[in-house]
Amino acid sequence: MEFFKHSSAEVSDKAQIGQDTKIWHLCQIRENTKIGHNCIFGKNVYVDFDVVIGDNVKVQNNSSLFHGATIEDGVFIGPHVILTNDKNPRAINADGSVKSDDDWEVGKILIKKGASIGARSVILPNVTIGEFAMIGAGSVVTKDVPDFGLVYGNPAKLHGYVDEKGNKKSLSE
Repeated sequence: MEFFKHSSAEVSDKAQIGQDTKIWHLCQIRENTKIGHNCIFGKNVYVDFDVVIGDNVKVQNNSSLFHGATIEDGVFIGPHVILTNDKNPRAINADGSVKSDDDWEVGKILIKKGASIGARSVILPNVTIGEFAMIGAGSVVTKDVPDFGLVYGNPAKLHGYVDEKGNKKSLSE
């Protein structure tokens, strides 16, 4: 089996999908996306063009991953998570003309190996989430998160650290 695609999913012929990846109901995977092996995409996930996703990544239902995002191996993305790419979104320029691709700069997001992002979190552009970091549900992440950092809130703030299993570490460790 190369990869599984549900009949209702839309996967661009220009996307690269790794072996044993599963793409479920109503997903859309855009062109030039690179997805690793053994990933799972839940119902109604949107993956924009040029997004890069490693191996063993799990993306839960209704998440949107916009271009400019790079997701390393073993990342968990909870339901309804949004990875944004524009810090100052506008439909029009100051003169009233409709914005084009040339009128803005893509903000990048890097989510490092083993990180977990809780349900309904929003990650703003120009942010790096460290290895095995944990983002609490409903968080709005506006700044970089350190390796093993535990952040939550709006805006998300560092509240401690976790181990590889997600267990909170005491501050003395």
